[in-house]
Amino acid sequence: MPVPISQMWTVASYVVGQRLRGNKHYALTLMLEPLFRCNLACAGCGKIQYPPHILKRQLTPEQCWKAAEDCRAPVVAIPGGEPLLHPQIKEIVEGLVARKKYVYVCTNALLLKQRLEEGIFKPSKFLSFSVHMDGQEEHHDFAVCREGTYQTAVEAIRLAVGMGFRVTTNTTLFDGADPSAVRAFFDEMMALGVEGMMVSPGYAYPKAPDQKSFLSERRKTNDLFSMILSNRKRGWRFNMSPLFLEFLMGKREYECTPWGMPTYNIFGWQRPCYLLQDGYADTYQELIQSTQWANYGRASGNKACQQCMVHSGYEASAVHHTFSGIGGIWANIRALLSGGYADAKAAQRLSEESKKPHGPLVQLGITARKSDREEVAA
Repeated sequence: MPVPISQMWTVASYVVGQRLRGNKHYALTLMLEPLFRCNLACAGCGKIQYPPHILKRQLTPEQCWKAAEDCRAPVVAIPGGEPLLHPQIKEIVEGLVARKKYVYVCTNALLLKQRLEEGIFKPSKFLSFSVHMDGQEEHHDFAVCREGTYQTAVEAIRLAVGMGFRVTTNTTLFDGADPSAVRAFFDEMMALGVEGMMVSPGYAYPKAPDQKSFLSERRKTNDLFSMILSNRKRGWRFNMSPLFLEFLMGKREYECTPWGMPTYNIFGWQRPCYLLQDGYADTYQELIQSTQWANYGRASGNKACQQCMVHSGYEASAVHHTFSGIGGIWANIRALLSGGYADAKAAQRLSEESKKPHGPLVQLGITARKSDREEVAA
């Protein structure tokens, strides 16, 4: 089972309750960004491109707790930046767990082993570490612009699993990813004993320094994920909606649900999602009531949304479909019980793709960001 039954029940009852009350715009997962600074300078990330005085800012535990109370989402993901750099991350997590939120601390794991050895976290069904892993060792280290990060993360994962913590991985795939290598990477993560894996296509982020490696066409995204997720191995476990994975494979069509995973950070509530910067609202209520949601998503005609398939916009759509009626529930059960997705054509494409040369995932360098990292890491 990729997630505890208690978490599945909490999410299911919450969604059904929202639907019975007729609430369309409800949050499923709060994306809580307590800070933007990081100890890596990944070329696909836009957070670290802010000036140093912004990178030094951070949310207080009280602000984090209030955001969770205001939006009432049962799940809270804590990305950043690197959340383990926050000097009060212990208090933030403890406060959210006390509120019975299912918390995912999204980390590159460079500091995870140290934090675990310090004993600031306690194993709980409400707490998971979601470790950012972008593929096998060579690809991961290249994507995050620093050698040795893969091995550091693996050591931290082993320690966390051994200490009884819930651990998942979070992988973003870019244009040029080798599907055979990704499948081998899944094997490696399962061998480490992680609870489940999360995966999403990398979609253009305006502030990211590298703009050439994002998946820019839905057809290419469908082809990539079809090769990766078809003919699936029984041992693979995914910590996400199976219907969202079918969406990535091109087997389902959904419209974006940008309000499903709202983002709260040092600037406020971001409109409409973390990838687009169309302003901020001071309160969650203002975000929901004043954002012109019809202006976003593929059906809106918004050029920025036409090729996007990221989890923050579409996994909530898949979850919404799951509880829309008998058809959605049955589709989800069928995917969970018999999700091998035998596909001879996908297997043939995978075989052909494996014969092609695959270089690093992105063409980038790290020296230009070194001084900035040193300035804000303290």
